[in-house]
Amino acid sequence: MAWNEPGGNRNDQDPWGTGRRGGGDQGPPDLDEALRKGLDKINKLFGGKGGGGQGGKRGSSGSGFGPILAIIAIVAVGFLVVQSVYTVDEQERAVVLRFGKYHKTVNPGLQFRIPLIDDVRKVQVTNVRSTQTSKQMLTEDENIVNVDLQVQYRISDAQAYVLNVRDPSETLRFATDSSLRHEVGGSDLDEVLTTGRAALAVQVQQRLQSFLDAYGAGLQVVKVNVESTQPPQQVQAAFEDVQRAREDEQRLIEEAQTYRNRVVPEARGRAQRMIEEGTAYRAQIVETAAGETQRFLALLDVFAESPDVTRERLYIETMEKVLGRTSKILVDVDGGNNMMYLPLDRLTQGRANNEQTEGAPDISDTAALDMETLTDRVIQELQNRQGTTTRRAR
Repeated sequence: MAWNEPGGNRNDQDPWGTGRRGGGDQGPPDLDEALRKGLDKINKLFGGKGGGGQGGKRGSSGSGFGPILAIIAIVAVGFLVVQSVYTVDEQERAVVLRFGKYHKTVNPGLQFRIPLIDDVRKVQVTNVRSTQTSKQMLTEDENIVNVDLQVQYRISDAQAYVLNVRDPSETLRFATDSSLRHEVGGSDLDEVLTTGRAALAVQVQQRLQSFLDAYGAGLQVVKVNVESTQPPQQVQAAFEDVQRAREDEQRLIEEAQTYRNRVVPEARGRAQRMIEEGTAYRAQIVETAAGETQRFLALLDVFAESPDVTRERLYIETMEKVLGRTSKILVDVDGGNNMMYLPLDRLTQGRANNEQTEGAPDISDTAALDMETLTDRVIQELQNRQGTTTRRAR
């Protein structure tokens, strides 16, 4: 009979050694029995009773808690192992609290902590965050203005950000409102609405940063943008009219400046030209007067030596100047016929031309040439007629 046949095996060929222990009619142990024994040993380690009995003793109450406790222990050990290791990203810093007290600040990388003792709080320190606020406030000249403001900030100190203030975002919002009201309250409405917006943003940023540093919030203000400044909606139309009037004023001022820049240089140029002309005329008159004086003094010396000759010469020169500017005809009628033909129309025309140009200081070359031609023709005509009269008389 085989050693594992039903009905028992009385020899010593049982591979499990049951024959040596006098085990009677027992088969090989199954997997449940082996698992139960292992759980019993673990149960003993935790202070329980083993389930080493046979038959009905296996269902004792002491052996029921063993598997549960073992599973709990395995889960607890795995949880502790998993919770002991954590990772900090490049954009983060981790603040470690040990028993609720600050322990250290760790940099990016794989880090270790004591589970259930260390509290790790990760903070983004490189990202630039932003918050917006829109407030209605009173200016220094007792006007109401609506201001829309944007604040860009980042975390500069992870320890201060985590430990010093309870709610950093709420603290930033309150500090922003306080800074904005302080700066707007010290400015006029016109300045806030027009040219003072850039300066307002800079002043709010400086004051806000001083508040955050005093609070120890661990925040750094990157930039403050004043997005819009507007009067209340009820008086918006009136403010728009005022703004348009200011724009018209500025436009007229610029046009006046342009006109002045064009006219003033021209007037200055004309004035300078008149000054130069006056200076030149003065120099001319002075020089002419000096020349006339010198000529008169020289003539006075000559007149003192020979008065008759000088007087005759002056008379002749004067007559040349006077008669040289007029149309004249000299007729010698001695021994001739008084009846003669003269071109009176041409003479009259020449006389009219002479009268028109009598006030001019000089006669042009063309007019002088015409006068000489006319005189030559008159003299030639008189000579011809005189010769004809003489021949007839003979």
